[in-house]
Amino acid sequence: MRRPARSRGFAYLAVLFFVATLGIALAAAGELWSTAERRERERELLFVGAEYRRAIALYHQRTPGVARQYPQRLEELLEDRRQPVPQRYLRRLYRDPITGSADWGLVRDEHGGIRGVHSRSGAAPLKTGNFRPADREFEGRGAYSEWVFQHAPRRAPGREAAPQPAPPASAR
Repeated sequence: MRRPARSRGFAYLAVLFFVATLGIALAAAGELWSTAERRERERELLFVGAEYRRAIALYHQRTPGVARQYPQRLEELLEDRRQPVPQRYLRRLYRDPITGSADWGLVRDEHGGIRGVHSRSGAAPLKTGNFRPADREFEGRGAYSEWVFQHAPRRAPGREAAPQPAPPASAR
């Protein structure tokens, strides 16, 4: 049985069209999955960074004596032996969700203590706005390495600028 000349190759073209359409659909699905995965890693970075910020703040606040100190190593956040009963500020040291490495960028104070951490990734983040109040300074940053999770101690009472006295009643 021979087919008419017009229908020759039609099945071949249909299969080629189907394979091309399937390839385009798989590429789009892969791109969507990749973006969703990056967003999840960003959320995890924000969580882990906040945990480090909290742990460093607790270590700093619970320093025995008058002079506040930051930890010299991240491992000190796992078990702080400066007090009679060891304190634990973190259950474990977290890996950087963006790089997958345990090698964090460290922000040190003038005495070499760790006051913050940041990712070492230079990749551009997907999230550029709508951060929580504690992370507002991340808005518009161009790289994950610019998302610095650091403890900013509050000024001690009496260190703030003195309030201005109210003008006398006659001057109002």
